[in-house]
Amino acid sequence: GAQGAYDLALKYAKDREQFGQPISKFQAIAFKLADCAMEIECARNLLYKACWLKSNHRPYEKEAAMGKLYCSEVMSRVVDHAVQIHGGYGLMKEYNVERFYRDQKLLEIGEGTSEVQRIVISRYIGC
Repeated sequence: GAQGAYDLALKYAKDREQFGQPISKFQAIAFKLADCAMEIECARNLLYKACWLKSNHRPYEKEAAMGKLYCSEVMSRVVDHAVQIHGGYGLMKEYNVERFYRDQKLLEIGEGTSEVQRIVISRYIGC
């Protein structure tokens, strides 16, 4: 999901040239890619924590809900950046980033919407 869209955006940004240089050298693009890399790493670590808790027979429901919510929202942001980096090509079926753009919505609503995950989290934090 997010990693795949990021990988495509990074490759495209390094390959696509404007004004005699790869667009990855432009600060606006580089910052988007840096944000994506950071968010993917944070999402991955939250997911790993939930998995570790479950595999060690500890309460994990709160972290699982947080991971589900955060990972789906990260994917949404990363895919949006990937489409922006691709420009008009980002919405063409010939480019795989378009598929990520369509499919990311399923991640948000599958296994419980973002609102449901927030309800679960709020109960675990005592609200």
